[in-house]
Amino acid sequence: MNYPVKKLFVLGLFFCLPFSSMAWGVLGHRIVGQIADTYLTKQTKKEIYKILGNESIAMCSNWPDFIKSDPSMKYLDPWHYINLKSGLGETELKNYLASDTVTDAYTRVNWLTAQLKNKKLEPEKKIFYLRFLIHLVGDLHQPMHIGRFEDLGGNRIKVNWFKEPTNLHSVWDSKLVDFQQLSYTEYAASINFSTKAQRVAWQSEPVSEWIWQSYQHTEKIYGDIKPDDNLSYNYNFKFIGVVNQQLLRGGVHLAGLLNEIFD
Repeated sequence: MNYPVKKLFVLGLFFCLPFSSMAWGVLGHRIVGQIADTYLTKQTKKEIYKILGNESIAMCSNWPDFIKSDPSMKYLDPWHYINLKSGLGETELKNYLASDTVTDAYTRVNWLTAQLKNKKLEPEKKIFYLRFLIHLVGDLHQPMHIGRFEDLGGNRIKVNWFKEPTNLHSVWDSKLVDFQQLSYTEYAASINFSTKAQRVAWQSEPVSEWIWQSYQHTEKIYGDIKPDDNLSYNYNFKFIGVVNQQLLRGGVHLAGLLNEIFD
């Protein structure tokens, strides 16, 4: 598979500047990256620095969303999500993933992981693959990126956020996180609490388990919503715990995966 990596490298220099919110939102992805950074080994940090230089995990985490503004990058859109039908049990879902050959977030995370373990990988590809892997791990923890095909992961479900028209996907991408009115460093510090035993357990989980966990939240989110619902304080109160849990787990999972690759 060939990618225009030289062009992407140049785009990356521009697109890591602040930008409008997209998938998990700029803030959400940076929170995942910031949390992950606290659990990287010294060797992993050293190897990542060789690839990204002074660009932090948090600050590069939105790059795969920013390049969507380039029409030639349109073919990468399916990398950001996985469509699953409703009503799946754990065994059924994981059996599907075991035979999944579709270009989606699950298969791309596994593929990118394998590519980054290749010591002979060209430097420009390392930049591209690492930025995408960091981003996609975050995407897999946003429940509406494990959504249904028929409504495009909630994009077609119109709702109101404090009386302002939006859609369910956008609420979960950015509205709930942005509503807390914290910077990404403040937000990460406020939720980054887990025991060593929890982190060991979480980091032993395969990617299919991450998806199963997200999917269970997705099913509850779909079951709780009606078209044109007006979501506000009550919705935030009900689901902010899920948001925080997914951001934390995303950061811990990302750190574990990067340590596996680079240490």
